[in-house]
Amino acid sequence: MTDETVAGLDTSVAHPARVYDYWLGGKDNFAADREAAERVLAVTPGLRQRVRANRAFLARAVRYLATEAGIRQFLDIGTGIPSANNTHEVAQAVAPDSRIVYVDNDPIVLVHARALLVGTPEGATQYVEGDLRQPEAILATARSIDFDRPVALLLIGILHLIQDAEGPYEIVAELMAALPAGSYLAISHPALDIHPGQEEAQRRYNERVSTPQTLRTEPEVARFFAGLDLVPPGVVYVHNWRPDASDPVPPGGVSAYGGVARKP
Repeated sequence: MTDETVAGLDTSVAHPARVYDYWLGGKDNFAADREAAERVLAVTPGLRQRVRANRAFLARAVRYLATEAGIRQFLDIGTGIPSANNTHEVAQAVAPDSRIVYVDNDPIVLVHARALLVGTPEGATQYVEGDLRQPEAILATARSIDFDRPVALLLIGILHLIQDAEGPYEIVAELMAALPAGSYLAISHPALDIHPGQEEAQRRYNERVSTPQTLRTEPEVARFFAGLDLVPPGVVYVHNWRPDASDPVPPGGVSAYGGVARKP
């Protein structure tokens, strides 16, 4: 994709969704995104594989929620540019009546989401343009969700983009408060305390992107699940959460924690 492809966008500043797309091997990114991505790759070898492990965690979590947990509604915030094993594809493959609402704040994601939704049953999959920092607005516009029935809230690789001063724990608590008992929360979060190069990677990333990131430790990630019942094995490295034999195991391990929990 060239900088002239999408009119009206500021492509001179990297955006997290497009940087992530580059790490996944996608083509929906610009020069600034690729520069930011490469600066991080220079100090974190194996990051591409770790990002793919995070994507595999998403698929396993959604499959668990749709099968064992019996969830039929998914609110996926910070969905990013569509890639393999999107939430609606995984959920509807095992439970065709599943309803999915995607939320993101990148106009490029919106372009791709519109194309992705062509041919899907009307109302079964919805895209909402929104920002995690404004949970009330997201809840108000997620028209496909029946908030009287259990919902799976998916925050996959998004909470590190909410700085401590912006109240990330309060945001998650507000969203979960709006969901009924029997709902679930699934999170993956890049870690500060797994690989020694992560702090430098964070610094390099933040120098180039529109939205800086805040990596967190395992106890800080676990705090998002306060008051919920963690599904075994709890908060673990993403590739260790109910792994499939075919899933990638990055060289040197992963750089993110993941977990799923039920609202009692």
